[in-house]
Amino acid sequence: MTRFGATALFGAAILVALIILSVLLGSTKIPVSDVIASIMTGLGLTDQAPTPMQRIVFDLRLPRALFSAVIGAGLGIVGVVLQTTTRNDLADPFLFGLSSGAAAGAVLVITVTGDVLGIWTLPLAAFCGGIIASFVVLALVRSLRDGAPEKLILAGLAVSFLFAAITNYLIFAGDNRAAHSIVFWMLGGLGLARWQTLPLILLGLGLIFAYALYRRRWLDALLAGDTTAVSLGVPVDRLRMMMFLACALATASFVSVAGVIGFVGLMVPHLARGLVGPLHSFLLPTAALIGAVLLTGSDIVSRLLLAPQELPVGIVTTSIGSVFVFVLLIGMAKR
Repeated sequence: MTRFGATALFGAAILVALIILSVLLGSTKIPVSDVIASIMTGLGLTDQAPTPMQRIVFDLRLPRALFSAVIGAGLGIVGVVLQTTTRNDLADPFLFGLSSGAAAGAVLVITVTGDVLGIWTLPLAAFCGGIIASFVVLALVRSLRDGAPEKLILAGLAVSFLFAAITNYLIFAGDNRAAHSIVFWMLGGLGLARWQTLPLILLGLGLIFAYALYRRRWLDALLAGDTTAVSLGVPVDRLRMMMFLACALATASFVSVAGVIGFVGLMVPHLARGLVGPLHSFLLPTAALIGAVLLTGSDIVSRLLLAPQELPVGIVTTSIGSVFVFVLLIGMAKR
């Protein structure tokens, strides 16, 4: 068996085990038999009316487990694409203002408008905020007539600071009673996981994975530098802009339902490259698998650490990520 095959098989087994644990564990432990019965009832495979416990399993815990796997996979792929296209090993979705824009949209809803569109209000507002931020970044880069990676990073940082300032203003000027929900959302959480919004994040994951896999040869060429890629017929500037736009759309869909979950997109590409190397045919699916495992495991920890109170999952991923960055920097210094 190849190294990629072994990694994929082992990672898939861990992911399935974590999804099962995520459904079983919580403030109330539920037996496996009840979980199976709940899923069968939820899928309409039995004639019995669902009990309150079965609703907890099928309507809350199961979609939450699936959300963590899908969002973790998507953030891992976005991290790979951004690090390749910018040639920056520390690039992740939150370096380019994408999350700051989504956060501003969500906080605007929480503090000013309220749930005018029901359950879809917060996801749509956050999604629109992320898209607006991405278009501002692209407009800045286009005005410079230079799509160089360092210009993209600087434009992203500028937009990130701008939307962070807008978010902080809305928090300060808004209703203090909403502060807890704002902080929890900005630190990341999967409490909004519902079957109704699952298609949104699946669309984000499908978009970035399909497009990156389709352009995997061009991404491989970028690893040798812009000059080499151009000599191989790769339209570097157009590829960089299109990849950034795909990453923006995917990230906006993830942040719109899970808030700002940091460091997943930064850590996962490094772990995946260490296992299967830098070529994107193997790197992209491996990063998706590792991201899914990482976020699903982090969500389990966030629910159990202060049970029955829930800890924002972003705190867990940021704690792991800070240690990872320390180790990464020490390794770079030694090399």
